Amino acid sequence: MELTRRRLLSFVPATALLTAVRPASTAQAAQAAQAAEPNVLLANMIAIYAGTAESNARPEVAAKVAAIDSTARTWLSALGRAGTGELFAGLPLGTSDPNLSSSYQHLYEIALAYRRPGGAADLQTAAVRDKIVNGLVWLHDNYYGDQSKGYYGNWFTWEIGISTFVSKTLALVDAPADLITTYVASMDAYLRNGKDGDVDLDSRFHTGANLVDITANRVLQGALLTDDARIRKALQDQFTVFATVDPYNLQHGVTDGYYADGSFIQHASVAYTGSYGKGLLSRVVQTIKVLAGTEYAQSDDLVGVVQGWVEHGFAPLIFEGWMMEIVKGRAVSRTATGYDDVAVVVEAIVDLADYATAADAQRLKAFAKFTARPTINVNSFVSPVSVGRFADLKADASIVPADLNPAELSTAFNAMDRTVHRRPGYAFALARNSSRISKYEYMSGENLLPWFQGDGAHYLYLSGQDQTQAFGIDYFTTVSPYALGGVTAPVETRKSVPELYGTAYYDNAAAGFTASSESQNTYVYFPVGTNTYSGGATLDAYGAAGWVQSDDFAYASRDTLPSDFVDYKNASATKSWFLLDDEIVVLAAGVGDDTRSVTTTLDTRIASATAPVNVARSSRWLRYTDGTVAVGYYLLQAADVSARVETVTRSRRVVRTSNPDTAITKQVFSLSYAQPAGRKRSLAYALVPNATESALNSYQHGRLTLLANTTRLQALQHNGLRLTAANAFGPGLHHLPGITVDGPASVLVRRQAQTVQLAVSDPTTQRDSITVTLQAQYLKPAAPAQGVQVTRTATGTRLTFSTRHTYGASICVKLLPAW
Repeated sequence: MELTRRRLLSFVPATALLTAVRPASTAQAAQAAQAAEPNVLLANMIAIYAGTAESNARPEVAAKVAAIDSTARTWLSALGRAGTGELFAGLPLGTSDPNLSSSYQHLYEIALAYRRPGGAADLQTAAVRDKIVNGLVWLHDNYYGDQSKGYYGNWFTWEIGISTFVSKTLALVDAPADLITTYVASMDAYLRNGKDGDVDLDSRFHTGANLVDITANRVLQGALLTDDARIRKALQDQFTVFATVDPYNLQHGVTDGYYADGSFIQHASVAYTGSYGKGLLSRVVQTIKVLAGTEYAQSDDLVGVVQGWVEHGFAPLIFEGWMMEIVKGRAVSRTATGYDDVAVVVEAIVDLADYATAADAQRLKAFAKFTARPTINVNSFVSPVSVGRFADLKADASIVPADLNPAELSTAFNAMDRTVHRRPGYAFALARNSSRISKYEYMSGENLLPWFQGDGAHYLYLSGQDQTQAFGIDYFTTVSPYALGGVTAPVETRKSVPELYGTAYYDNAAAGFTASSESQNTYVYFPVGTNTYSGGATLDAYGAAGWVQSDDFAYASRDTLPSDFVDYKNASATKSWFLLDDEIVVLAAGVGDDTRSVTTTLDTRIASATAPVNVARSSRWLRYTDGTVAVGYYLLQAADVSARVETVTRSRRVVRTSNPDTAITKQVFSLSYAQPAGRKRSLAYALVPNATESALNSYQHGRLTLLANTTRLQALQHNGLRLTAANAFGPGLHHLPGITVDGPASVLVRRQAQTVQLAVSDPTTQRDSITVTLQAQYLKPAAPAQGVQVTRTATGTRLTFSTRHTYGASICVKLLPAW
């Protein structure tokens, strides 16, 4: 497991962060900091959000600042039309925490226009400032300050959302000192999941992206109060998120954050790089910018960590400017696109590059240029300064667009049960689950039909396609939740949480189920699976992934749950994905259910209502085209698969209660295999991106050899690559031609000329070692291989891979003849 120095930068243990915040070493230094450095923090913050005189005068920034002014005028008008119980017309207060949060947001939006350098004269008057300050006073006096009346609805509103808008607004309008102290006292009091009005690192609410939001607010509040101790404490708390999560040595019991393999988890068990992860990325880069020119932190180390996140956590998940669905949790049901998600990442990268070393800055800028589509909406950037920086980057001919990752790459994000496989022309993304990682995320009326999104669902992205026409909100709107590509589901009708219980959550306080309770999280919002086997190995740019389909934790716990709680039993399957050059081979065994019919969907794609969709078919293959892209499907085992194209019209509200009631019409292509209740079946097929008919015919000439497809062992040989890929699921010895594997494991073996390469991982994350024997071959390591013991035996070469505490990571070795 060789690691470059750059990648090591992203692997920071928690102990290394204890000194990340510089202490004020003397009373004199502390006094100086209290007098000057908070003012620097405030000036930096205002420059981030309101821009500078230089940035705001640039023509490339004109649309951004015009939008700031236009938004402010809209809300000033609504302020003047407010009725009883409203600060802004149309936002009645008293029972709706979203309306209260929105009222604070709109004061902040007016404050941005009031403060921005080079602003419009009519928006930068004393009267406008008075309206903002008076609005803050009125909201506090009537709807926020009374702690006995507040804290209804979502905890996030009170601990993070309102505080974010209030803290920035107080700074933008240079608020009176008494208003600042009044609000900070109230914000501390609303930190009810904290401890004594401060962060509690042992709280499940104060982790990951949420922790960064809370502490960023507290840094700003400390600057407003010129409270040096508050600033340093908030930074020390925030910097814990920079530490790489060690699942074998959790700090404060927290599983949220970045892992050594690039995975990011939020909500304890949800794969979340594309939503909470990008939010965290954006906020920590803002922290780096806020700290610029101060002595509060050793920011060089922080920059190196964030570079590691970008390179190993984000870059593999972005395909032609699109954030992949597999890491977005409930956000897949929102109308914002994968391109919108990446715009957030691009802004963070552009800003981060200003603090990186010259060589790393060039790489980051090249990636930003490579990733940003020509249609990127720079007006969505948080900062006018970032808009200007991005314009400079685009105009700089010396910056040549380049990916941070090679074009051929197989990435196992085993810590969050995700796999990404990339080749020129396509990317394949796979979502799995386990007893460690959630099957899906539902919450607050978002992602209403989520049940199978982590059950082997895949997304095949093809080059040159507008991904909004292939995936995103319209994919989940028009595709049946039981027929996502790659999913095996029982034939039944399930109900969403609001349909089952009449509310957005299961409301049973007597049994411990409230809106934000741990029971709600565990059984309703994001239940984990009950299987331990989920993971796979990578060897160079090739990969294998294996997974055992299971019931979720709610169904497994059904005997202990209240009688009115509804749970669903899953179907059974054992699956493997072998990730090659021109194809992804999928094996499935033990597929079925004793009492229900089951359908396995080999693939599902959507196309516009007018696209020239065509499906060609031969005895062993099918080929889908829509006039823009093509996908082939080759059956390695004969199966009576059904290909169907139907026109579907549904409202986007079917997947999220707050979505606009917009009807979407798509042609939906599905390729599926249906089986009755009873005997378990197996399937074996190849997905062939961008396939031609001649390419599909070529599979009949022995390109792939199916070696095993049972619930104990699934294996394949690619004869052209001389690659054997196998997932062993059960205990005991597993025999393949020339290879024996002991116990559960994922194994790749490739023979090239005189060398043999192996990669091994433990998909259970629980084994201390895995033994692989290469029969009738006497081999030695080409170089010392960490974690691998090579022993010559009477019948060949035995390799023992030390998998203890590797958390599913691949261990690789290259061998040479021993003579």
